[in-house]
Amino acid sequence: MLGFLKGDPKKKLQKAYEAKLAKALHAQRNRDLRSHGTLMEEAEKIYAEIRALGENP
Repeated sequence: MLGFLKGDPKKKLQKAYEAKLAKALHAQRNRDLRSHGTLMEEAEKIYAEIRALGENP
């Protein structure tokens, strides 16, 4: 009934994805390639979740 009050999970994942990318970029600029790799892996997992949500109407 009040479905419009629920948050959009895709938007939430998109924000988390963008935050991970920003952290990864910061780590790369600081020459912390190990953290950069870890953060990019996490970002890819979030992106896969976003893609999975997009496929189901």
